[in-house]
Amino acid sequence: MEIQSTRLMEKIRQQKAVIGVIGLGYVGLPLAIAFAKAGFTVYGFDVDTEKIKTLKAGKSYVIDSKDEDVAAIVESGHFKPTADFSDIRLLDAVSICVPTPLNKSHEPDMSYIISAVNDIKKNMHTDFLITLESTTYPGTTEELIEKELAAEGYAVGKDYFLCFSPERIDPGNAVFHTGNTPKVLGGTTASCTEHGVFLYQQIVEQIVPVSCPKVAEMTKLLENTFRSINIAFINEMAMMSDKLGIDIWETIEAADTKPFGFMKFSPGPGIGGHCIPLDPMYLSWKARASNFYSKFIEIAQETNKGMPNYVISKVSEALNLRSRSIRGSQILILGMAYKPDIDDVRESPGLEIYELLKGYGAILDYNDPYARSFKDKNGDKVESVELDYAHIGAYDCILLLTKHSDYDYRIIGEKAKIIVDTRNAFEHQSNVVKLGAPTNNAEKNFIVKTAVIHRKGYFRTYQIRK
Repeated sequence: MEIQSTRLMEKIRQQKAVIGVIGLGYVGLPLAIAFAKAGFTVYGFDVDTEKIKTLKAGKSYVIDSKDEDVAAIVESGHFKPTADFSDIRLLDAVSICVPTPLNKSHEPDMSYIISAVNDIKKNMHTDFLITLESTTYPGTTEELIEKELAAEGYAVGKDYFLCFSPERIDPGNAVFHTGNTPKVLGGTTASCTEHGVFLYQQIVEQIVPVSCPKVAEMTKLLENTFRSINIAFINEMAMMSDKLGIDIWETIEAADTKPFGFMKFSPGPGIGGHCIPLDPMYLSWKARASNFYSKFIEIAQETNKGMPNYVISKVSEALNLRSRSIRGSQILILGMAYKPDIDDVRESPGLEIYELLKGYGAILDYNDPYARSFKDKNGDKVESVELDYAHIGAYDCILLLTKHSDYDYRIIGEKAKIIVDTRNAFEHQSNVVKLGAPTNNAEKNFIVKTAVIHRKGYFRTYQIRK
């Protein structure tokens, strides 16, 4: 084992190791680029031949990966996009970054991982490092990879090395990326961990080794379940504040001045993206198999899933202020991506809100400078309209779902008849109805700003009601 370990580590050290990445999406493509830019030869595998063609042409379809980076590593020969999975036989290490969705029964769909493992089995060899990065339930690495390879006669930690290292990609984050985000990694054996750490140290500043793959798998689920539960809590507080005649946004800002014991979360129209809506359900599903039921997870999911209907109620209340109903009203939705300044609409609450409004008879347009189109529930393509600020006043209601930095909120606020603001992007004024604030006070919510000198000597802007 030591001879094999030394041989593989030496190849990594000399950048002679050939690296593979299976799945070239939001996780896999940035990872492949990072290894290629570090000097490794990288094979990028994907079943989507259109993605392969795009990458071979030096273009990127992932917002955090630049065209020039893709073009440079393709031209240099360090990056080889391919749909030919037999090339796995050429690799020294492979990272599996495939989707792990939930099926219609809200159970984990492992088909993509199983497919990747089958391709690996067909091209398996010794002295090989396999790392699973796809978010999944605790035990997946051993159940779907180690056991499968053991049946083929390969001994983990001896013939090959196996790790789990959860992806921590935050699409659109301008500060944290593959290189400077600490990376958790758990190997099946101590030798597996050593090899995994050594490989990822070539591209990541800080590796956080843990005792086993299950801990690494659980770490990712804990991170996102924590977020899901706290988002659900603040969403519930928003609805409660609305009923009590209190502005949740002002309340949050006040609470956030406490320098200890409080972590700021903001309400919104629902949760989106691949991780937060799905990861807690992986954990809940796995726990049920051990006869443990998580009330927190189930309640959080129920609360977050209920937010689109709450948004619809705010739209209805807002239109009522103008003696209008949803049916027949022209509504412009601003933002369909699940978070600002990205094009990702996976699990976006905007998709459900669009369908709900359409079902109530609204005449809908949407604009998103990043997510240029999406498929509705019938599979039909819905395209973003151009945002004409001069035409804003023609809509009966403007519904803000995503706080993109491209929008000029001052002009929209001046020209719109009425706005439903789910992200606290607009000033309090007579034509703005906010999620988490009483609608019947909308016309009274005029705000002035005043600068107050803090006792430490710097200015802080406070909002004071009149």
